[in-house]
Amino acid sequence: MTNDPNSLVVDFVGGAVAHRFHFGGGRGQALPKAIGMKSGNSPRVVDATAGLGRDAFLLASLGSKVTLIERSNEMHRLLAEGMERARAAGGEIAEVIARMTLLHGDAKALLPGLSPEVVLVDPMHPPRKNSALVKKEMRLIREIVGTDQDSTDLMRVALDCAGKRVVLKWPQKADPMEGIRAPSHQITGKSTRYDVFMIG
Repeated sequence: MTNDPNSLVVDFVGGAVAHRFHFGGGRGQALPKAIGMKSGNSPRVVDATAGLGRDAFLLASLGSKVTLIERSNEMHRLLAEGMERARAAGGEIAEVIARMTLLHGDAKALLPGLSPEVVLVDPMHPPRKNSALVKKEMRLIREIVGTDQDSTDLMRVALDCAGKRVVLKWPQKADPMEGIRAPSHQITGKSTRYDVFMIG
């Protein structure tokens, strides 16, 4: 861990992730609903824009096998280190990590070979008016990964590759992503909405 306020750490053992793991709303949360976790269903998910891995961890904690794809060298390293710390911690957290597989590369190239049931896409959004803590964290992430100029292309690949559905995580009040078809339905959270694209 680090005490440097300008450093980013992927932490699955403590902090917000651990709190959500122990006290979260389970499958009733917006993301699991969007993914299709109902009636005991735990689909295989590819998180095509892994970032800090929090969404992937949530889905894995609810029983899904999740493949995380991250193309940034630095973010991939931080994720790998965070997952290794969680593995070393043992117990329930390590069991969740065992359902997570981390890949390094461009999701547009990797997705066709993965045959995912569900693809989650969470592009780097423009800055939002949130708390200073989130602003700082998002600023640090943005400095590492940049902006996702090819998010429309990624969505098109995801829609071609997913077996059951694609879920686009998007700011609640943002216009729909241009250049792709309208979602089948939407699930709204506090500051985020999930545009769900059913396949077939």
